[in-house]
Amino acid sequence: MLFKKIAIGSDHAGFTLKTFLKEEMLKKGIEVLDLGTNSDDSTDYPDYAHPLANAVENGDCEVAIAICGSGNGINMTVNKHQGIRSAVCWNTEIAYLARLHNNANICALPGRFLKQQEALKIVNAFFTTGFEGGRHKRRVEKIPVK
Repeated sequence: MLFKKIAIGSDHAGFTLKTFLKEEMLKKGIEVLDLGTNSDDSTDYPDYAHPLANAVENGDCEVAIAICGSGNGINMTVNKHQGIRSAVCWNTEIAYLARLHNNANICALPGRFLKQQEALKIVNAFFTTGFEGGRHKRRVEKIPVK
């Protein structure tokens, strides 16, 4: 794994997957900053997305996992932050390319559409892939609104 400290956050639809992935990361010796939610009671994904994005932007963690039902709502919310490059990852190839070409720093997962073991493979691909740089660096530098 390239990262020693991550953050993780979800709404109610991602709670079960968040709990599973957090435990798996802890088993690997990765420090996990859990920003909630702490149950499957209905909640609003922005309440967890903004603190998660802030944790990455502020350097409290290196990268993060964001989970909601489809992965889209939480992804849209974290991407409102200028220092965030979040990608909805539904398979390992997308996760690999999000890191390799886009230097993504948040892996957004569709909690209602992934089995736990598939999500773990996706997160492992995301966390073990470095940024290629080169022509991709130039493109990534053009993403923030100035």
